[in-house]
Amino acid sequence: MDSGFGVILPAWWKSAASRPSLHLTAKPAREEEGRLGLATLVSYDWTVALGDKAISPEEFEELASLKIPLVRMHGQWRSIDRDEIKKALKAFTRRYPGGTMTAGELLRIAAGADPGSPAVSDVAAEGWLRGFLDRSGEGGTLEAVPQPAAFSGTLRPYQQRGLSWLSFLARNGCGACLADDMGLGKTVQVIAYLLAEEERGTPATPALLICPMSIVGNWRREFARFAPGLTVAVHHGSARACGDAFARQAAGSDVTITTYPLAARDRDLLASVDWNCIVLDEAQNIKNPSTKQAQAVRSFKAPQRIALTGTPVENRLTELWSIMEFLNPGYLGSFESFHSGFAVPIERYRDPAKTGHLRELIRPFVLRRMKTDRSIIGDLPEKMEMKVFCSLTAEQATLYEAVVQEMLERADEAEGIRRRGIVLGGLTRLKQICDHPALFLHDTAAFEGRSGKIARLLEMLEEVLDAGERALIFTQFAEFGKILEPYIRERFGTAVLYLHGGTPRQKRDEMVQRFQQPGGPPIFLLSLKAGGTGLNLTAANHVFHLDRWWNPAVENQATDRAFRIGQTRDVQVRLMIASGTLEEQIDTLIEDKKALADQIVGKGEDWIGSLSTEQLRDLLTLRRDAVED
Repeated sequence: MDSGFGVILPAWWKSAASRPSLHLTAKPAREEEGRLGLATLVSYDWTVALGDKAISPEEFEELASLKIPLVRMHGQWRSIDRDEIKKALKAFTRRYPGGTMTAGELLRIAAGADPGSPAVSDVAAEGWLRGFLDRSGEGGTLEAVPQPAAFSGTLRPYQQRGLSWLSFLARNGCGACLADDMGLGKTVQVIAYLLAEEERGTPATPALLICPMSIVGNWRREFARFAPGLTVAVHHGSARACGDAFARQAAGSDVTITTYPLAARDRDLLASVDWNCIVLDEAQNIKNPSTKQAQAVRSFKAPQRIALTGTPVENRLTELWSIMEFLNPGYLGSFESFHSGFAVPIERYRDPAKTGHLRELIRPFVLRRMKTDRSIIGDLPEKMEMKVFCSLTAEQATLYEAVVQEMLERADEAEGIRRRGIVLGGLTRLKQICDHPALFLHDTAAFEGRSGKIARLLEMLEEVLDAGERALIFTQFAEFGKILEPYIRERFGTAVLYLHGGTPRQKRDEMVQRFQQPGGPPIFLLSLKAGGTGLNLTAANHVFHLDRWWNPAVENQATDRAFRIGQTRDVQVRLMIASGTLEEQIDTLIEDKKALADQIVGKGEDWIGSLSTEQLRDLLTLRRDAVED
């Protein structure tokens, strides 16, 4: 063309060079009875395609040896990428002419998570493998498992699908993470599963169920309600069985319930039993794989493993690795390889390819349905979330500015861990001041009129009580609940319940039952950590978050104590924010940078500790127009 000659090119010339893709056909290596698993061998065969044309292995090898970028194949000229051809050939010849691999390897290759393989454009599978490769996430081709006759209740359609999914994975020797949205009935699906396996002749009992102490009573009640035929033992308290007595108790029980701390403390005792199934409720409790309780739980042996969580990833992707390592050991590789291969590229660089590969890798083993999906549940009322901005009183503003100034001066003179501790400690004090000066000063002599938040809370509570409705109030400060409970009780002349981390299990259960009864106390105060999970409090249709927790998953868990199956009224959720303060700044930051919200919020407040002094000043400085006159 530079010499003045016109060149006419065929249309295909402008298209990208043909890239090789692999078509994979797999089937069980042999018909096996009993439980299978990710280590089970499967037979496979590969074919290779360039564009839409399949080619033989011999043709493929010939193409790889060519030194020209243009070839004629099947009567058609094609532009080829020699580097891609060589890469595909290396992967192909390593496996060709077809042999065996494990089911886990097959899934990793199909998900595109095998760095040594070219793209797999199509996978055809037979037998039980087909269910794993079903892209629906619910296993549309799975055999439906009927509701067990011994189940005292009626499963909803999506719960019936969950039962079938749990049974499918168990029969094939794989662990399952049931990650349904909070309130969709993960508990009843597990109870139905235990009964169904018994009826099918593949008993999942004796089963070990590990959960937070706060929901031991709830599990015991649910077993009594839905599976009265199952024998349930609780392994908890100073009088719990030990040694031979525990062995006899476990052997004589269908289900043994214990807590995460005891899983670590009584590790050897619990490991001495041949469990058929281990269930983790609120499985995010093993999110840190290096903790003693996570290590203990992973060491227990059982052919069937189930993890229940509404938040499989609260903060970091490595939490997902920890749960999957319990369910299917080794499937996601070592912690180090997962961190470098997935966590860093996704969390730090937002790599879309890695995100897609990880999603495909875990999809067969994680089932998540949302309450907001009307195709899942159409009779749940609406949840209305609103932010309530409250002014500071003059006293709050004075205290707030004094703490900010002191914190900035101290942070400017410190470095490293000490500086981080100064900043995070200062944030806690600022949040206390935003709630009420009495919480910060430990001065409860005069409570009235000192907090804009509390003044607004009282106004809204009065409306709730006038309407004959009930409310949950969450605070992250247990000490604040102790101050608020008598104040609200005297202010409105009504019973107020207060649940915190130190509440004994029996009293906790009594509180829940009392609140749920018709005519029960209209106000339930709860510390966020102690009362944010595992409780059914559908008698309330108002939820107040007095102080923000910057991990939305934690707030949502708390809200869903009321917004869950059994709720018949719309639920109003109010997030209370002190105007012009740190609370509003971070809320604005989250709203303005939605794309970064998961990364920022996922780290809680830790990220603030690494800000410079000037950045801290900008973030924390009080806006004076937000102070009451």
